[in-house]
Amino acid sequence: MSRPFPPRRALLLAAALLSACAAAGAPAPATAPGAATTTEPPGVFGPYLAGRFAQTETDTATAADRMIEALRLDPEQPEIVTRAFVAALLDGRPEALQLARRLPDNQAAQLLLVGSEAQAGRWDRAEQRIRALPRQGPAALLQPLLLAWTLQGKGQTDQAVAVLRPLAEGGRLRGIHALHLALILDQAGRGRDAERYARMALAESPEVSLRLIQLAGGVLARNAREQEALRLAEQLGRGLGDFGILGTTEAARRALFAQRGVSSAVEGIAEAELSLAAALRGQANGEPGLILARLSLRLRPNFPPTLLLIAEMYADQRHPETAMAVLETIPAGDPVSRVAALRRAQLLDRSERTEDAERLLRELARAVPEAPQSYARLGDILRQRGRYSDAADAYDQAYDRVQAPATDVWPLLYARGIANDRAGRWARAEADFQRALQLSPEQPYVMNYLAYTWVERGTNLQEARRMLERAVELRPNDGNIVDSLGWALFKLGDMPGAVRWMERAVELEPRNAVILDHLGDVYWAVGRRNEARFQWLRALRADPEDADIPKIEAKLRNGLPTPPSATAQRSD
Repeated sequence: MSRPFPPRRALLLAAALLSACAAAGAPAPATAPGAATTTEPPGVFGPYLAGRFAQTETDTATAADRMIEALRLDPEQPEIVTRAFVAALLDGRPEALQLARRLPDNQAAQLLLVGSEAQAGRWDRAEQRIRALPRQGPAALLQPLLLAWTLQGKGQTDQAVAVLRPLAEGGRLRGIHALHLALILDQAGRGRDAERYARMALAESPEVSLRLIQLAGGVLARNAREQEALRLAEQLGRGLGDFGILGTTEAARRALFAQRGVSSAVEGIAEAELSLAAALRGQANGEPGLILARLSLRLRPNFPPTLLLIAEMYADQRHPETAMAVLETIPAGDPVSRVAALRRAQLLDRSERTEDAERLLRELARAVPEAPQSYARLGDILRQRGRYSDAADAYDQAYDRVQAPATDVWPLLYARGIANDRAGRWARAEADFQRALQLSPEQPYVMNYLAYTWVERGTNLQEARRMLERAVELRPNDGNIVDSLGWALFKLGDMPGAVRWMERAVELEPRNAVILDHLGDVYWAVGRRNEARFQWLRALRADPEDADIPKIEAKLRNGLPTPPSATAQRSD
């Protein structure tokens, strides 16, 4: 997804205001509780509350049905009108447009009407509505973009440029304004100026996303800069991110620019709404971003990037079934369908359908044999399910497909190392961790796993200590890493250091059974027997692994069978 980069405060304000427009409270009774009569139509609360519940469950069809029913029973209740509008909008119902006309102060409703005017070619009326939008909330962020695209729709490119140029060259949201200015100039056939602002958008972006590559790269490709655009698209193929599956071959990279990313002013408005929806993802509650994404989808139906974003939002809200249903509407022939397949597999596993997830990923691996992503995701799923040997085999397949191992491949080696270790293949695991550190030195989690395992195995203790001390410097507030350092010092016989760091680890992770168990061992070693038993008891209450429960119970009964400091005699 292409993401604009407004300040967090502006995004939170936008989300809050859009939420306030979209989410009114329940309709209040007209008389006091306990009164014999009420002006509310009988039965209105039944469909209203059922609609509200359906909305929380992302059952948009039921929510729209019940809210529209409630509106029929009480057509003048403002709260019900607002709720019915939102429900109809989120379910793509035609009633949303009718209801929007009854909500002059609702920003989402006014944005829907702007889009309707634009689709009908009524650009003057669209412009009037845009200029009347309040200068706060999402309207304040969208207004210049919508105005510029409306002027472009009227054929007034110079006026559109005049709206965006100051913001692209000096505003806080320079990147997004520069990108849309490039798209407008590109449509107008002013390629050199379009290229300039496309480069500006790329320079302002903290990360190069798929949508930015498609849009800015497409401008470059259409202006005799195809090789540069292809090099830009190569960035997708680096590392193991889901979108990397789209850039593994030159043919796949060319496909990203095969069509214009935005081919009309109406699509430009949709793109602006999509960009803000992506930026709002994860901010406040999920409804504001979903509303904007649905507004965008009405202008550009079945657009795969918008469908993918909507699915991601539902997945964020822990509605995997709804997310999967949206992903399944992405056409199989679209490049984004490969990313959708990866996301579907993860959602299938989350829904306890691991066999279906595995089958889907293996099919995708056959369809895109040069890409490592399918096997990497399969390895993740199998490892999380405790199938460590199978997971390591899947990671082997993924690594074989990495064309040139570089810095960003270290997570694959790290994951494979964990799988190999859990499968009882320590020599392979150790090699994976060390190779990961060669590619990307001082990764704290890799150093932590490798050094902690050395400590547990009683080897390389001094090197483990040095490695863990550096990992703690890099992640001082990570309780697991701090615990590893304390445990290494315990094994080395540095009891004051062990107590200090283990106590710090428990401060950071007070409900971690392993850390509590370790602190109990350290306390026992320094003669603090009552405190040791207290920590072991806390460990038992902190949901330890099944295999650890008998060991902790034995220590509660008998203490440690041998002086713990004896382990410190083992050296490198």
